[in-house]
Amino acid sequence: MRKITIIGAGGYVFPIRLSVDILSLPELQDSLLYLHDINPRTLAHNKALVKRIVARNSLPTKVEAGTGLERALDGANYVIIAFQVGGVEAYKWDVEIPRRYGVDQCVGDTLGPGGVFRGLRTIKAFRKIADVMRRVCPDAVLLQYANPMPINTWALHLMGIRAVGLCHSVQGTSRMLIEKAKLPYDEVSFKCGGVNHQAWFTEFTHRGEDVYPRIREAMFKACPSPLEVNRKTGKPKARYEQRGLEHRVTDDFYYWELPRTEIMRTFGYFQTESSHHASEYVSWFRKNPRMVNTYIPRRWDYYQISCAYKEAKNQAYLDRLVDGDLNLSEEYGARIIHSLSTGTKRVIYGSIPNWGPPGTPPTVPASHVITNLPQYSCVETAVLVDRNGLQPVMFGDLPPQCAAINRQCINVQELTIKAAFTGEKQYVHQAIAMDPLTSALLTLPQIRSMVDEMFKAEARWLPRMV
Repeated sequence: MRKITIIGAGGYVFPIRLSVDILSLPELQDSLLYLHDINPRTLAHNKALVKRIVARNSLPTKVEAGTGLERALDGANYVIIAFQVGGVEAYKWDVEIPRRYGVDQCVGDTLGPGGVFRGLRTIKAFRKIADVMRRVCPDAVLLQYANPMPINTWALHLMGIRAVGLCHSVQGTSRMLIEKAKLPYDEVSFKCGGVNHQAWFTEFTHRGEDVYPRIREAMFKACPSPLEVNRKTGKPKARYEQRGLEHRVTDDFYYWELPRTEIMRTFGYFQTESSHHASEYVSWFRKNPRMVNTYIPRRWDYYQISCAYKEAKNQAYLDRLVDGDLNLSEEYGARIIHSLSTGTKRVIYGSIPNWGPPGTPPTVPASHVITNLPQYSCVETAVLVDRNGLQPVMFGDLPPQCAAINRQCINVQELTIKAAFTGEKQYVHQAIAMDPLTSALLTLPQIRSMVDEMFKAEARWLPRMV
């Protein structure tokens, strides 16, 4: 019986979504699903929900749960990371302190001050997980869902863990673009590569025809530049009306695409993460409240969404998930486990070492997946999955302008990794000083002050640093 362990299984909805995905595939239903969390109360609640799914569908799945990491990982074939160190309590400081300095992050979990500090907290937890995995399940594959995706997955690669970072931005954005162009999704192929939340769609083909011009035309028409056209908007919705896992391609709240389309207007290609989130990684859209409101008049604020998860209407959503049909979501996790277990060939998009397949030591580079991004980095690209494992598809060069934007993000990621592995605070200051948005808004003394304040507020969750 294969053992699938979810670390962070006490979370509000995502562990349940992943469990439903796993249980929806008949070949995985005879698994041991082990749920682990450091919070026994939320863990017991979610264990009961998963057992309810199993019982209602008369499945042979065995469900166990516990707070001990050694037992959770012992003999695991697959490990899924789905936690947020410090929860919303730590997250609050990631966004509120920078906001007081004028750095407005609507998510703040991937780059910038929030992403750097979240990465430091998470890597501290990864050290213990990696140590136990090397002893009790050295051959396990780790499916990494925790943000900041590139920083966290890069750290796991350096710890010798065979990990792939997973997101749904490629799936969601590709579907949105193809439907905007009124093309059948299942008939369109595409090529995508870069870094997570900033990977670039470089090709779209339908029946041998290049349909990128059609996609560009559709997006330019739907999203004229605010500097060229006064765009009327509807009444703003409540911040928490859009949950993080309910992104419908027909929805113009989450898929409000002025920033990403503006980037494509200048640089030629569309990137993967939503405009709300993507606007945090560059210097062009969040310089002041007026500019933010011009490009994103209806705010999507993930901290506010996270704080609202326990509200009654959101609990009703969870009940529908538990009591509904066993449907597979767009997430790749269950598909990867299925392909590795059965040999079914699939191509997924994941964050992997730019120096070779997951598990390849960085000291002996085997390849260079995206050739004009640093070999010593973490990139997102297509990965073939079957019984032979996780096999990155060689991408080659990105368009140089796209690689240039990615390298700005990689600078921040690399310095954060350096901080986490050396314990030296100077690299945290330098990482945030190199962040495109922060550096466009603050002076170096202001950045030092902000970073010191974040260190003080988040001290109990951070690794020891000097």
